Amino acid sequence: MPRELITSRQNNRVKAAVKLRSGRQRAKQGRFLIDGGREIGRALDAGISFLAAFVCPELCRLAETNDVLARLPRTAAVVSEVTPDVWEKLRFGERDDGLLVVAETPARSLDQLDLPPQPLVAVLEGLEKPGNVGAILRTADGAGLDAVIVADGHTDLFNPHTIRASLGTVFAPQVCVAATAETLTKLATWQLPIVAAQPAAEQIYTDFDFRRGAAIVLGSEAQGLSAAWQEEQIISLSLPMHGLADSLNVSATAAALFYEAVRQRR
Repeated sequence: MPRELITSRQNNRVKAAVKLRSGRQRAKQGRFLIDGGREIGRALDAGISFLAAFVCPELCRLAETNDVLARLPRTAAVVSEVTPDVWEKLRFGERDDGLLVVAETPARSLDQLDLPPQPLVAVLEGLEKPGNVGAILRTADGAGLDAVIVADGHTDLFNPHTIRASLGTVFAPQVCVAATAETLTKLATWQLPIVAAQPAAEQIYTDFDFRRGAAIVLGSEAQGLSAAWQEEQIISLSLPMHGLADSLNVSATAAALFYEAVRQRR
């Protein structure tokens, strides 16, 4: 079936898609946007449901973009071609892959996690910056963590900046969202030790035994962890700082802790 050609920026479907750049609209509609062939391909691999796709053929030059285009007919997406002028309205930042997808927001809950014995789980509580969330998800994927829980997040999981910074690893089924209270209850059920980096902690992070599993908790750079995480519940670990700064960016801290845990478990 020939694709519809959209030539007007005022097309209703184009305007509806652009609205999904807003977190409020994503929550209201239960939909979100995915830009770029690599991220769209990973969403397909993860079973994300596609509803619509917009293609600017003149810009589809990358092999990974064209690979995804070949797979789109096997999805439920209504595929439309757009002119370069319409693409200018649809695109995210400077991204010019020529492909944008509207997807149904998947349910991601704690009850869906399938964990091995003595798992490594990351908990991201109250992080405000979607780029940090995405970077940590990418690191968790690379290090091979068993799950990532976004607790009381201040940005939605499928913010375009999170998707891009995660390189599409946000779509993994072992990534979920939950309330902090619910997360604490589940961690108690799993009987996991809870660790967090604290600049003043006496124990160095390399001295902790991660081989029995752990929940690695990371809080907001501005506010830290909330009062729900009582001191007696958390094992504080320090990352030595030898310069002027007293702490690392939260995504850098995550990388240090994740890879140390994985190193020990090998």
